[in-house]
Amino acid sequence: MDVAVVLFTSDLRLRDQPALHAALRAADTVVPLFVRDPAVDRAGFAAPNRLAFLADALADLDGALRERGGRLVVREGDVVEQVCAVVSRTGAGEVHLSGGVSGFARHREERLRRGLERLRCPLRVHDGVVTVVPPGTVVPDQRDHFAVFTPYFRRWRESARRDPLPAPRRVRVPDGVGGAALPQRRRLSGVSPGVPAGGEREGRRRMAAWLRSGVDAYEERHDDLAGDATSRLSPYLHFGCLSAAELAGRAREHGGAGAEAFERQLAWRDFHHQVLAARPDAAWSDYRARGDRWRRAGRDADAWREGRTGYPIVDAAMRQLAHEGWMHNRGRLLVGSFLTKTLYTDWRVGAEHFLGLLVDGDLANNQLNWQWVAGTGTDSRPNRVLNPAAQGRRYDPDGGYVRRWVPELDGVPVRALHEPWRLEPATLRERGYPEPVVELDAGRDRFLAARGR
Repeated sequence: MDVAVVLFTSDLRLRDQPALHAALRAADTVVPLFVRDPAVDRAGFAAPNRLAFLADALADLDGALRERGGRLVVREGDVVEQVCAVVSRTGAGEVHLSGGVSGFARHREERLRRGLERLRCPLRVHDGVVTVVPPGTVVPDQRDHFAVFTPYFRRWRESARRDPLPAPRRVRVPDGVGGAALPQRRRLSGVSPGVPAGGEREGRRRMAAWLRSGVDAYEERHDDLAGDATSRLSPYLHFGCLSAAELAGRAREHGGAGAEAFERQLAWRDFHHQVLAARPDAAWSDYRARGDRWRRAGRDADAWREGRTGYPIVDAAMRQLAHEGWMHNRGRLLVGSFLTKTLYTDWRVGAEHFLGLLVDGDLANNQLNWQWVAGTGTDSRPNRVLNPAAQGRRYDPDGGYVRRWVPELDGVPVRALHEPWRLEPATLRERGYPEPVVELDAGRDRFLAARGR
């Protein structure tokens, strides 16, 4: 075969890239293709923070391909039309694509397959590129997916793993395949100031640093909000700048309690992908309906978005999200519980806000984590309510996280950082910090009454 096409989506790397590897085996020349599809914008996936990271990742991918004699071809328009145009122009005999789990990804695969059939060009879909274990390969007896994490994790740990593939030494691209200019971060507006640099090169640098000096302490420190002792690799996994399979393998090789705890988090990521693969409707519908009659999102939800709830640990996390396009995992649990249970506001309100800002805004993990914390997902304790003051005392005992993101409270005693209602209202007004939007016990009672408890 003379030509094959590789359609890059959420797999923006050269190392451990099965779709690219298969195309290079099948053809003398390969078109590495990325299509900027307006349907992604209409579906709400093209948030400024992710577009900025994507621009970096595409530039990095193009540079790595050029080092190997190739280049990235970027097209703009409907993905099926653009892929078919490249196939017609080059006479490509195959198109290779990494499989996805969302309804959007599956619909794209179906449309591509139908469009390419008219050109008598097969679509080769490669599963297990985005996750450690392909969705659907670890299943319980007589069911299509696991609904509880612990039994899934036991089977996941025992599952067979593929060996990571090396980056190709050379990529030859056929002549005459035109494309658009690479997007540039500096041309985007609305990007949060703390969004990190994207791309495989940066992702691998961070992975090496994490495995060298961070992962050993992960089990003990992963909930330390001020210590910021998590890997921060989630954006690189979301865009496929890093291989989840390679990262899990390297963590296992590293060994130790910290690496085992970190590998468990990668299993949680796979768990959510296998749930969404089996239940695509769970992206916006309750996985387990609880009969909720959510309050309308109003001023309380606005205060939550703005980091002005009067609960410093909640506000700190929401301000971190706005500044960095990222939030500590413990913070995600806290703000999710506060919105859905203390304020009794629909989890979809929170999920949509997160998708508008998170660089790692992965549909499977974002939506199903929101459902977990709202009690409509896979959590076995759906009615638990996290107390933000108690959580602040436990996971930010010295107040460093709150002081970093809520400077209005700098200098007040630690206890008041987590319980600012102990300060005089006049003191709060002078500092420009709001009083609590709801009393914790009242919010908890309202939620439990609505759930019939």
